[in-house]
Amino acid sequence: MKKLLLVFVLIWSQISFAQTAKEIIDKNIELSGGLTSWKLLNSVLLQGKVILGVKDEYPIKIYQQRPNLTKTVLTINNKDTAIEGYDGNKGYAMNYATNKLQEYPDYVAESFDNDFIDWENKGFEAKYLGKEKVGDIYCHKVELTKNVNKNLYYFDTKTYMLVKEVKKDEALSYFDYKKVGNMMMPFRIESSSAKKDGDYVMIINKIDVNKVFPANIFKF
Repeated sequence: MKKLLLVFVLIWSQISFAQTAKEIIDKNIELSGGLTSWKLLNSVLLQGKVILGVKDEYPIKIYQQRPNLTKTVLTINNKDTAIEGYDGNKGYAMNYATNKLQEYPDYVAESFDNDFIDWENKGFEAKYLGKEKVGDIYCHKVELTKNVNKNLYYFDTKTYMLVKEVKKDEALSYFDYKKVGNMMMPFRIESSSAKKDGDYVMIINKIDVNKVFPANIFKF
């Protein structure tokens, strides 16, 4: 009887964790704008500055459009320079050895939506890993797994906003959430990696949503 009770407790514990992970993700979507608002989002233009290393600072614009179009532009010496993007067919990035844009046949474009939107239909499994402190903030820790890829997400236990995201080669921290239309978006993003040469801080001063871009904006 004790063994049966133990098995039941273990099964119930796993179910509870799965439900808790789903509830946390659902709460994040709800409090950050709601599923309808996120699904009606078709384009985003981020404008601000990016700080590379200690002193290198550049104005930056990031264009994104559903389903996976993207273009990142830095202003260097008063000239707009595209450094990375995906035009729907080809991916490209700056080759700093030659100081020229280079096409990358194996470029993998990220989805316009974050992983939380329809995560179950995308084939992810969610697992609740308890609470953990990130800086001064207590967070719910959730793991999303798809095939062999595992990403960790830390949600503020009070606001349910995403505080930190840990991927295979990069950790992203999110700060200074503000309302843009119906949605809450971070206006400061910090990236760190094991290599360190890709670390940056991006400070956003303006976000435009559902802006109609020129037809050739993603061409290069």
